[in-house]
Amino acid sequence: MEAAEVRAGGGVVARDGEAGLEVIVVHRPRYDDWSLPKGKLEPGEAFEEGALREVEEETGFRCELGDELSPISYRDRKGRLKLVRYWVMSVVSGGFAPNEEVDELEWLPLAAAAERLHYEHDRKLLSELPGAGEL
Repeated sequence: MEAAEVRAGGGVVARDGEAGLEVIVVHRPRYDDWSLPKGKLEPGEAFEEGALREVEEETGFRCELGDELSPISYRDRKGRLKLVRYWVMSVVSGGFAPNEEVDELEWLPLAAAAERLHYEHDRKLLSELPGAGEL
């Protein structure tokens, strides 16, 4: 019998920078990778609530939801099917402090973010942002 699908939510936190749109990328020491902030939903939690909570836990920023991006589905490190729904987000308040899950955070222009990210599915999400062009 296959385990239930893992459900997660995340955000492409964006702002207008000097050279155009910038997004947050986070370094996770546990996996030694750079990714977009995301995490598993708690029981009974809606995707939107989980996405906002996880982004705040990992980045320290309280955000508001913008447009939803394409959902991502893949097998996680344990072989389970994982569904992640992402939203474009903008910062309302807060600030980053290194924590157990994320030890570094960078605001990067889209092209630089695409180069830094470890996963193709994360890079694909950036291509959906306005003004992304060919990444």
